[in-house]
Amino acid sequence: MKSAVVLLPGLNRDRDMIAALTTITGQKPHTVWQTETEIPDVDLIVIPGGFSYGDYLRCGAIGARMPVMQAVAEKARQGVMVMGVCNGFQILLEAGLLPGALMRNATLKFVCREVKLEITNANTAFTRGYQAGQIIRCPVAHHDGNYFADDETLKRLESEGQIVFRYAEGTNPNGSVNDIAGIVSSTGNVLGMMPHPENLIEAAHGGTDGRALFAGALGLAA
Repeated sequence: MKSAVVLLPGLNRDRDMIAALTTITGQKPHTVWQTETEIPDVDLIVIPGGFSYGDYLRCGAIGARMPVMQAVAEKARQGVMVMGVCNGFQILLEAGLLPGALMRNATLKFVCREVKLEITNANTAFTRGYQAGQIIRCPVAHHDGNYFADDETLKRLESEGQIVFRYAEGTNPNGSVNDIAGIVSSTGNVLGMMPHPENLIEAAHGGTDGRALFAGALGLAA
């Protein structure tokens, strides 16, 4: 299965994501630069974390308006799997590929630690390697991870099963409404999440809880 990683100035988790995808698929993913308007024929596109363009204006605001994101949006419309992690999640929201917004953490401090995630919906391509209600470990590292949406949007996300990850067991690190840690689009092929599953895909990293997410997205056995 083929994958691609979007590269933007200021992203600093691209190497982690490339290493994770290479480990899982056995082949190095394509890399797509900010000015490129075409993305190769792949099964999964990932926008990694970091601080694109120094997080000026708003986190992800400039990255969302780069030419490459028009290509990402077109691939998403075609049904290609798209994943945004941390700053990638912020970019997907700014680009309108997912609903809601990410604000400053409730503590107004950068948070870098491990949290626990509950699999809220295991019936998506991204989460099919888990069980509903399963609790997994995952690290976070962000300053603007406080997810917010209006009441109507939240009601829709809840009723349509678009919330796939929640912070569990009191580990919400940022104040996100309803403990939301990750959501999917109404079509189910676009995922945004704040935690970093790419950092828990090998035992040498301290665990493999994130591996099933990538395996599911790529249609591989975990």
